[in-house]
Parts: sequence; structure tokens; C-alpha cells
Amino acid sequence: MPDALVVNGLTKTFPARRGGKAVAAVRDIGFSLPAGGSLGLVGESGSGKTTLARMIVGLARPDAGTVTFGGRDRSWTARGGKARLARAREAQMVFQDPYGSLDRRLTVDHALRDVLRRHQPGLSRAATAERVQGLLDRVGLDDELAGSRPHQLSGGQRQRVAIAKALAVDPAVLVLDEAVSALDVSVQAQILALLNEIRRDSGVSLVFVSHDLAVVAEVTDRTLVMYRGEAVEHGDTAEVLRRPRHPYTEMLLSSAPGPDWQPERVAELRAAFEQRSALA
Repeated sequence: MPDALVVNGLTKTFPARRGGKAVAAVRDIGFSLPAGGSLGLVGESGSGKTTLARMIVGLARPDAGTVTFGGRDRSWTARGGKARLARAREAQMVFQDPYGSLDRRLTVDHALRDVLRRHQPGLSRAATAERVQGLLDRVGLDDELAGSRPHQLSGGQRQRVAIAKALAVDPAVLVLDEAVSALDVSVQAQILALLNEIRRDSGVSLVFVSHDLAVVAEVTDRTLVMYRGEAVEHGDTAEVLRRPRHPYTEMLLSSAPGPDWQPERVAELRAAFEQRSALA
């Protein structure tokens, strides 16, 4: 059985602005993800993880490389309206700000019906209503919220709606870009538990983009650490967090506040890493 997602040699460089240099956002990244698997993309702001995520779902065009879902080419070499629609059915993205990603004019019910009409135009009215009900149940939203608009919902409820919209397509892969970073810690825990439940029950694969290693540890089997567009470490999540092999990963772990957090140690690790990078 082919992997749900295979990324091979993805590369993206943004052209130089006036007086500046071209920025290599992603450099020759490759990995595979089995059906029902989960991968964390970790790194500081500017590491290239969001650009990589956008290329996976087709929101950014790579300069080189391919993306396949279940052995089917959905990279930018496969163009045209039908190819883009097929790609949307393979991978969906959930963004950091659910309020910005939802149409403020539409109720929850209307938003979900719109997605179903676009991707399953043959559904009857009754089947569509049943599917909407199932999606609300799937993400833990009460029926009474179906008539609400985004501004009437809490941050956690809005993110559940965004997840429901993504699931309406029955994607093979769900890409989440800092999807819980704007939420309170208690709400974060609820959404992470929901994602684990969805993955277990539906077999959807997750690509979870985050700067928070504690969050990644909750929802991913494997972790890919990025620094300045390159993959510096890739392995089992528990192993990466317990015994990091790359100094950049060690620095990220040391940067996470906790009972033993030592800011001077973080500064020391960063200085050592940047010196090593400058000499490389």
C-alpha cells in the first residue's frame, strides 16, 4: 500500500527584494507519511515550515520537487482545474487563525454545505443535512451552533468549525499550521485530543506545523526539525525530544520554559550553534 504522502526534493526560493538577497525558504526537503501517520514540522519563525506546508497543499508553487498522495502525482506538474480539485480532496489545511479563515457572512451550517456542494455535488438535500450533522458531531460541536456565525463562536469553537470544513472533503492528509497556538492551554488540550481521536477513527494522516515541541509531542509519531529551510533532524518524536542529535534541536528544547529552564543555557547553546553554522 503506497504512503498517504510522499514529499521529494521540495525547494522554494523567494526572489530578492530591492537591495536584498534571494531567500532560500525550503531546500530539498523529502519525507514520507503512511496512512494514519503523523509528522511534526518544527522550527523557529522563518525556518521554512509554513512554506513547506503550503507547498504540500498546493498554496505555493515549488521551484523543484514533487508531492504525491497515495502514489498519485499532485505536484504542480499536474495542472488544470481538475488536478487542483483532486489535490484539494487529498490534502486540506487548517490555519492558525480560524476567524480569518472562515467567511464571516456564513453560518456554520452554510459553510459546511458550501464545501459539500463543491466536492460532492451529487448529494441530495437530505444527505447533505445528514453529513453536516455528522461533521458537527465529529468535531464535538452542539447542533444549536449550526446557525451561528464566526463572531458568535469562541476561538476553540471556530477552530472546530475549520477542522470540520477540512474533514468534509474526506482528505487523506490534514495539514495544521500552528492550529492551536492562538488558543488557551485548556482549549489547546481539547483540540489536540480531538485530532488524536480523528486520526485514530478515520485513518487521516496529520502534518502538524508548530514551534511548540510540547504540542508536537502530543499529536505526532515523527518529527522533522527545520532550520533556515533545511531539515536538520528527522526521526521518532519521542527519540528526537529525549535524545536530540542536532545542536539546533537541543537549543529548541532548552528554549522551552519549564521547572529547569535556564535562559543562560539557551543563550550559550544559540551562540555555539550560530558559530558552528557560520563556519559550515
